[in-house]
Amino acid sequence: MDYLRNLGSALVQKSGLTLPFSLGQKVAAFEGLYALYDATKREDGSPVSVFEYEFSDPSRRNFKAFAQNALKKLRTTRHPDVLKFMDAVESDTSIYIMTERVQPLSSTLPTWASRKTQEKEDWLLWGLHRISVALTFLNDPCASTHGRICTHSIFISPSGEWKLGGFELLSNPKDDAAVLYNLGGAFPSSYSWSSPEVKKNGWSELKQYDPAAPDAYSLGLLLHSVFNPNIPPPETSQPPHPPPTAASRGAIPTAVFNAYKKLLNPNPKNRLNSKGFLELGMAETGFFAANRLVKVCLGLENFSIESEAEKNALLKTLKESASSFPTEFTTHKVLPSLVSALEFGGASAATILPLVIQFCKNMPPEDYPNTIITPLVKLFASPDRGTRMALLEQLPEYVDKLDKKTISDKIFPHLQTGFSDTVAVIREATTKSIALIAPKASLSDRILNNDLLRLLAKMQMDPEPSIRTNTCILLGRLGPTLGYNTKRKVLVPAFVRALKDSFVHARVAGLMAFMATIECFEVEEIATKVLPNVTFTMVDKEKLVRDQAFKAVELFVKKLEEHAKTMPETTEPDPTAPLTEQQLGGALPVPGGLVNSATGAAGALAGWAISSIGKRLAASDLQTSMTAGSTAGMDQLGAMPGSLAGQSTPSLSNIGELPSKPFSTTSPPPGTSTSSASIKTGKGLQLGGAGKARANTEAIADFARELEDEMNMPGGDWGAGGGGGGENPWGNDDLMDVNADEDDWSAFETAPVPSATPSPTPAALLQPQPTRLTSSSNTILNGGSSGTTTTNGARKVSSPAITLSPPTSKSRRAISPAPSMSLRSTPVHSPPSVAADWGDVAADDWGKSEPATSSAARSPSMSPASSVTPMTKEEKAAEMARRKEERRQRIAMLKEQKKSVAKAS
Repeated sequence: MDYLRNLGSALVQKSGLTLPFSLGQKVAAFEGLYALYDATKREDGSPVSVFEYEFSDPSRRNFKAFAQNALKKLRTTRHPDVLKFMDAVESDTSIYIMTERVQPLSSTLPTWASRKTQEKEDWLLWGLHRISVALTFLNDPCASTHGRICTHSIFISPSGEWKLGGFELLSNPKDDAAVLYNLGGAFPSSYSWSSPEVKKNGWSELKQYDPAAPDAYSLGLLLHSVFNPNIPPPETSQPPHPPPTAASRGAIPTAVFNAYKKLLNPNPKNRLNSKGFLELGMAETGFFAANRLVKVCLGLENFSIESEAEKNALLKTLKESASSFPTEFTTHKVLPSLVSALEFGGASAATILPLVIQFCKNMPPEDYPNTIITPLVKLFASPDRGTRMALLEQLPEYVDKLDKKTISDKIFPHLQTGFSDTVAVIREATTKSIALIAPKASLSDRILNNDLLRLLAKMQMDPEPSIRTNTCILLGRLGPTLGYNTKRKVLVPAFVRALKDSFVHARVAGLMAFMATIECFEVEEIATKVLPNVTFTMVDKEKLVRDQAFKAVELFVKKLEEHAKTMPETTEPDPTAPLTEQQLGGALPVPGGLVNSATGAAGALAGWAISSIGKRLAASDLQTSMTAGSTAGMDQLGAMPGSLAGQSTPSLSNIGELPSKPFSTTSPPPGTSTSSASIKTGKGLQLGGAGKARANTEAIADFARELEDEMNMPGGDWGAGGGGGGENPWGNDDLMDVNADEDDWSAFETAPVPSATPSPTPAALLQPQPTRLTSSSNTILNGGSSGTTTTNGARKVSSPAITLSPPTSKSRRAISPAPSMSLRSTPVHSPPSVAADWGDVAADDWGKSEPATSSAARSPSMSPASSVTPMTKEEKAAEMARRKEERRQRIAMLKEQKKSVAKAS
């Protein structure tokens, strides 16, 4: 075969012609008249067939007339059942005719010998139907005679359809130079298919008969040859042309045999023509009408104009008989027709697409992209909802055949419109389809980490609970494929939003998504972001959610335990090492030293408060006076939890969040007042006086000694001989309750604030004004006294204050600012926020799902502050005595309670 291919190419090159095709393998040849080649079209590489007519030999000069007639008639005749002409090249010694890719019927028939009898019979009748249609077209509208109906003039397309060719003798009786009537006898083997009148009087005799008469007789002979390929032609083909007998029927179907005998009538005037044969076959009970392939082809051709009932009947037939159809028929005939029908959309699309997927399973892999994938990809651009729904439902069947570029460039731009569709079913199917596409690395990084996440963020707020649930499940599956930064920004807020969903299964999906993506979180994130946002579901109203929540928490805690085993026992320095003078003056006390004694706890607390403020004030700022506004801030801090007046100190882990309850201001103790004149002329609360500092230090030392004496009392609860066993009746040995999360010190979180020096304020404008938190609400004031006064006159250790600013007035009235003070910001470490640095995607779409409320949203309203005056030495002594008596009474009460419990037990 390679030799023949090379020989054909050499002959073409020798002729000097520029051909629009490349010759391939030689398929067949007909008695030296022409040779048939498989070829490839140069323009697009599509497969074609080439008929080569070569007549350089003088003895074959009549062949040139046949070749020229074939080219002329084939070029001007267009019909679905006629061989499709594509191009031609002529020269003095040869003619090349390029057509669609075909195979001769004569070489195809033997391959059907092994097929099932019914399948073969259906295919043969379907082919005869197509030839009868083509002949009817040539004989009736065209008023021409084909003159060469035989197995060598019929060709088979890749779909298995029969195509009529061999137009070398096609002639019209009105044409004086018609080849059939003048040169018909010179055509090789022409008498083997000629009618009785030709054999008796020659080809010129045909002009006086109906153009369909000779072709009808040849059609009868063709019918016998295809059903009985191994049986010689019937006796009726030879004089005296006896009628066919039942014994000569062979494999011809009984329903066709009567029509077959009429086609072979020796009398041309009484002979059944091709049109009559077609009508008999297409009658209600005709042999053509009952053929499955004929019915399917007619239904597909008229699919667009048929009623819904007819369409459904056809689709039902296809579904039931799909396995019995020839592979060539389903692959190249049915599939293209069904794909074309899908373009019309409608309700039938949901039925057509599954058939398309079913028929393409037996298709060769090399044909799949062009036959199926290309049309299906185009269908994604269709606005028809039925078509889109069918494409999404059948996506699992063909997603493996899609490449990454096709999905990203051609499918996803159209697919994403389904997320915003007004029909919930389309939105849900679109969401589910991403689960099939994304895990196969079919989406680009830009789509996966940006565009898709934006769409899914909107789907989490969909009114349909099932869509919200599926979106959460999808995010759980996509988690491992997302970029590192995207995981940290998106997953926690997205899953937390699901945990707060009103739909039970959405909350369960959120917990399961957390569990499925455990490897996506760092250990620190699990401890600071994941677990705090999951634990509240352990008390969910639904048992299904609670059970899943406990499983999730158990999984995360186990991971934390495993990590904790690899961590060092401590990173703190040795607490037994002596501290330097600098460390004693400014460093925070080591927490381990606070639990040794009540004296140490009280002293450490006071030292902490004093040093934390004193170290943050510049030397030049120690003499700065405080205004009414700053006094209000100090009053508020005096009312905050964490003072020595019996309130617990908040945990340092809560620094960075504002307290959940509004702050309240305290009034000056009875008997103390501050005049406006003192605000104008005095320097306020002095921090630089040595006498006052010494008095404060002495008072603290006295208080510590009193506490130690109480602990050493023989009958005291804190003593060794007390009934309390030496334990602190407040619950632990530490005056600082680090577990009291309700008292939040988040007000101490700071941010840099530029210092300002306002002009003096008139006395008339120094009345208390409503205040609000500014954007720098986390700033620490550096001015003020070393303590504040509560309503009962108790001296309290001062704490950093929140920056306050008066509300902005819409009027243009000028208000002079308060007296100047110097501010200096001190940052306080805060736990990382869930919403920190989410980027474009998370900030816009999942920002509202942050579990921790921002400080601005939680700003408490403040009341006007009161002035503060230092306590005298007598007041301090009275306060210490009062507090000592209260403590003794409390201890006695606790002892009585313990005795009662002991007696009851």
